[in-house]
Amino acid sequence: MHPLVKLVKDTIETYTMDGKIIDTPSPLPDEMEEKAGTFVSIKKKGELRGCIGTFQPTTDNVADEVIQNAISAATRDPRFPPVRSDELDGLDYSVDVLSAPEKVQSKKELDPKKYGIIVVSGSRKGLLLPDLDGVDTVDDQISIASAKAGIYIGDDIELFRFEVRRYR
Repeated sequence: MHPLVKLVKDTIETYTMDGKIIDTPSPLPDEMEEKAGTFVSIKKKGELRGCIGTFQPTTDNVADEVIQNAISAATRDPRFPPVRSDELDGLDYSVDVLSAPEKVQSKKELDPKKYGIIVVSGSRKGLLLPDLDGVDTVDDQISIASAKAGIYIGDDIELFRFEVRRYR
């Protein structure tokens, strides 16, 4: 198990069982020292059970970002009730570490298998990770990310793309 995935598992289990936030690993492994946005996804029997993240860093390192987002994915995803202790054995986790977003001028610069996207209209922002089952076209990707943010067809939008390093 990759150290970031183990960190998610340990974080969620400790928080769910004891209500405590684990300490940041020390010393930090190299891949956890950088500052980056991260997304933590939880699946149960192959179905999404929680997913929360940050597209830009909000903490000093990836380890703290993952700890924060793991707790949020397990307890604050509005689509799901909080994870219960009797579910822990059946959960699978993944972590996406995001590159810095870059603005694109055209949909031709996007690829839903390679790039995640951020759709921005005014203060509304919708994000969709790359390489998701059932998201096969750029238009699908833009439509889903827009809907998540309450952005409607015809609204003026800006598009940003990013890459991820995904760990399972």
